[in-house]
Amino acid sequence: MAAYDCVMVEIVGGIGTATLNRPGKLNAFDGPMCRELHEALRMLAASDAVHVIVLTGAGRAFCAGADLSVLGADGPALVAAGKDMALTIRAAPQPVLAAVNGPAAGGGANLALACDYRIASDQASIGQVFHTLGLVPDWGGSFFLPRLVGTSRALELVWSARMVSSAEALALGLFDRVVPHAELATETRRLAELWAAQPVAAVRRAKQALYRSEASSLAAMLDLEITQQNELFATAEARQRIGAALSKRSH
Repeated sequence: MAAYDCVMVEIVGGIGTATLNRPGKLNAFDGPMCRELHEALRMLAASDAVHVIVLTGAGRAFCAGADLSVLGADGPALVAAGKDMALTIRAAPQPVLAAVNGPAAGGGANLALACDYRIASDQASIGQVFHTLGLVPDWGGSFFLPRLVGTSRALELVWSARMVSSAEALALGLFDRVVPHAELATETRRLAELWAAQPVAAVRRAKQALYRSEASSLAAMLDLEITQQNELFATAEARQRIGAALSKRSH
């Protein structure tokens, strides 16, 4: 496994965890961190040993967005890195779970929104703070935000440039689940283990289908479902599970 300076990577029990590791900078992005995280995510996504990917931050923040000390010089490169990151997460065949352990601001917020699911500490917050710098959302924010909260709420969040508490983020749908801060690691692991224990082929096809539905017709999705289901009926795992379910029902 590659060694990184700004990202910690661990693979245990089918769960690959990438931890942003610049706690002194609240895990803010600079060029090296962007390159390392992109490489780590691609490596995890390509690994047959990884059934679920977890993304989190070291220290008291998830990610503060761009490192302001390099934003002036490296801004265009950091924005471009967001495209690579968002597309890599969505293209990953595995579920990608964000464990939001603290503030997620700007590009850091949208890194979390790019993930398939967000479990957050009750001490976490999230915000589209771009207008405070005279900028607009990047790293996929203009795509993810209105799909999660609706256009009018998305515009309010962008225009106000405010950090949203965990409770409000849960109510808005920015966070999917909020747990006490001390329980975040345990609950993240429990959820990741549940998903990792599901049939890999089925999990991956489900992610593919649900995202494809965003730009597809009902008829196209029904055809895809038939194709996927027929592929899975032919697998040994599905046959075994169907047989076990039938045996259990008959007793």
